[in-house]
Amino acid sequence: MGKLVIVGTVAFDAIETPFGKTDKILGGAGTFIGLAASNFNVDSAVVSVVGGDFPQEYLDLMTDRNIDISGVEIVKDGKTFFWSGKYHNDMNSRDTLATELNVLADFEPKVPEDYKDAEVVMLGNLHPLTQMSVLNQMETKPKLAILDTMNFWMDCALDDLHNTIKHIDVITINDEEARQLTGEYSLVVAARKIHEMGPKYVVIKKGEHGALLFHDDNVFYAPALPLEEVFDPTGAGDTFAGGFAGYLAKTEDYSFENMKNAVIYGSTLASFCVEKFGTERMLNLTASEVHKRLGQFKSLTQFDIELT
Repeated sequence: MGKLVIVGTVAFDAIETPFGKTDKILGGAGTFIGLAASNFNVDSAVVSVVGGDFPQEYLDLMTDRNIDISGVEIVKDGKTFFWSGKYHNDMNSRDTLATELNVLADFEPKVPEDYKDAEVVMLGNLHPLTQMSVLNQMETKPKLAILDTMNFWMDCALDDLHNTIKHIDVITINDEEARQLTGEYSLVVAARKIHEMGPKYVVIKKGEHGALLFHDDNVFYAPALPLEEVFDPTGAGDTFAGGFAGYLAKTEDYSFENMKNAVIYGSTLASFCVEKFGTERMLNLTASEVHKRLGQFKSLTQFDIELT
């Protein structure tokens, strides 16, 4: 079983959806990735920063799941990163109501010594220079470096993003971001262009329409499980990434065939994440529930057909 380093925000979110609204609750990419990966009992560490206002009980939630938090810097006189958003009725679009960088504005990640030899590095959605600084701290080249990014960095730090993309093995982005990054509408063409930028594998997330995995001329499609209710989509993409990275760190098999399984595990965990506000569902998830839902995914996509 390989070690996993996760860099990403540990934060407060305030969310409003057609199903209700919350005050400040636990959120952040690093949090969702870490909680998802913890389902595989991997040796993982989260690298992030919080303020003195961040409750100890939230940190304990991570350590209770064997997530190393020695790389989480606590700025006693600072405030934790905060995001607030309101989802539209279709739950696919949202308005950002507030973004307060706070301690994240001066964040310089420090990878714990015990994790500088990690086999898998999951670079959550942060400034590309911050992501690159984590790779530069690794004493041995990771067997798999995974990067998540978003259109914001394409708008304001495109050159830095291009430079960081050269050094990673897998990129996970959504369909809109893939099109923006490449200027191509066809996702097949977009994936090919992203391959040329550096990554061997391209994962394009399509929300309620599943995810696509590209490697050379190979394509794999994983559907999203049809759900009766999507309560809160916040963190679903990060949960997908955490399941994907956690499974690969556990199995230490970085082939295209095994990445198919990782995509399915990521999709399965993301389907739980959206059922409650914030991290609530992920904190109460059982292994038997995950196993049962994996079976649903399998039956959703498995069929016998006679080819003549």
